[in-house]
Order: sequence, then C-alpha cells, then structure tokens
Amino acid sequence: MDEDSSLADRFEAERPGLRAVAYRMLGSLAEAEDAVQETWLKLGRTDVGDVRNLGAWLTTVTGRVCLDMLRSRTSRREEPLPEQDGTVRLPDPVVTRLGRVDPEQEILIADSVGIALMIVLETLSPAERLAFVLHDMFDVPFDDIAPALGRTAASTRQLASRARRRVQGAALAADTDNARKRDVVDAFLTASRGGDFEALLALLDPDVVARSDGGTLVPSVLRRGAADVASQAITFARFAAGAHLVLVNGSPGVVSVTDGRPLSVMSFTIRDGRVTALDILTDPDRLAALGLTV
Repeated sequence: MDEDSSLADRFEAERPGLRAVAYRMLGSLAEAEDAVQETWLKLGRTDVGDVRNLGAWLTTVTGRVCLDMLRSRTSRREEPLPEQDGTVRLPDPVVTRLGRVDPEQEILIADSVGIALMIVLETLSPAERLAFVLHDMFDVPFDDIAPALGRTAASTRQLASRARRRVQGAALAADTDNARKRDVVDAFLTASRGGDFEALLALLDPDVVARSDGGTLVPSVLRRGAADVASQAITFARFAAGAHLVLVNGSPGVVSVTDGRPLSVMSFTIRDGRVTALDILTDPDRLAALGLTV
C-alpha cells in the first residue's frame, strides 16, 4: 500500500508537466486531461521497478497516448485549419487573469506556447508533432521517441527537423513584451469601440489574418487584410463594450461577455507593434467548457 501511495504521489508531481505535453500534442484541454488519465492507467498496469527516470518514462507514454488520439480523430479534427474551404478550427486557449497565473498554468503555457504556435503545431502530421514536441519542447532523446513511432532514431530526427522548419517558417518571431502588447490590445479595443477605422488600420499589419471558430452551430469566419479586418472589428464593436483584458496563453488578449456569459476569447499575435493575427473562439460549447469567470 505504501508503495502504491508513493507511486501515486510521484505521478501527481509529474501531472502538470504531462498535461503540458498533452496540450501541445492535442490542442485540447479536455483531451489533454484524458491523455494524462490514460497514462495513469497505463502506469497502474506496468511494472516500473526497473525504470530509472519515471518522469521521462511518463512523458514518453503520454506522447504515445496522444499520438494514438491524434490518429483516431475524425476527419474534421484531422484538418483543424483547412482554410481553403473556410472552415476554422482553433486550439483551446488557456485563459487567466492579468498577473495571476498559477504554477500549473505556467507549466501548461511555458516556452511561449501561444495560440499562433499551437495553430502551426496542428498543421503537422501526428508523427511530426510527436517528434517535435517531445524532442524540441521537452528534451526527450530521439532514441526514446523512435519506438513510439515504429521508426529508427535517425528517421525520427528527420521528422523533427521537418517539423522544425515548418514551425520556424510559419511562426515568425512575435513581440514578447507583454506591457507593449497590452498597449496594442488596449488601443485596438478603444478604436473598435469608437468606430475609428483609420486608428484600426494603423494597428493592423497590412497582411493581418483574422480567424473565428464558431464550432458546429456558428459559421467560421476567415478574413485577410487590414481593411477587411478593421471593418469587421467595427461591425462587432458592440461586443467590445463587454470586453475584458486577460491573458490568453500568457499573452494579453480579450474575453467578451454579456450577462456574465462569455461570447468570445480573442488572441492577438503582435509583431513590431502591429497585429498580424487575430484568433477568436466563439464556439459556445467550448467557451462553456473553459469555465471562464470575469
């Protein structure tokens, strides 16, 4: 019994890190919890007496569980952002109050895992995502990742390299100063509320992309270009009246509410003081599952 309790305690100590692995792999907070729970069940069915590094073992097992989940997703989930047909699927945001991120949430979104990076990760194949996440984000050796993929270490290294190039090419370096980013978000809200089209144009990158994920009931919206995005922001200015600044994956963002009910979560990607991407979750079911409070 004491041995079982000790193993449970060790697992609980690793749980925040395992959730971080699963979130990066799956882009879903609920599925990440399911993956961690499955890892716990696998631990209970396995003799780990000879395992030298339980944390590393659990990380690899969690990665393998997530790989299986990615491979078994429906066709919609397999193509989370098929923008060619107008469908948008955004990863779950991690929403916290300004200046109040608890330790587990810090682990969950460490290493600047913003929504923009999560979107890029969702465009990778399951195998590429596993190799990149485990090696580049969690320092798992290729020799330990390869068995989960049924590949050699050299082949796994090539997968991670290919994924790295795609990540670096798609997720260009964004601004990291949260104070400056908050100023941009504040200015965006002020301009939206005031219907100031020219001010919005000054804040938006000419090639800005705005993506809105409304789930199965609300049509997705994909807009490109500063003029189109600025017009849309003014059209929905009434939502800005109930907007509150928050942290979305550790970066300044916005939650819009009405009568205490969340209407949207907006994530900003900002580069050189201009908004290059807006990612907006409006799916009522997923918003309800986030348990947001204002």
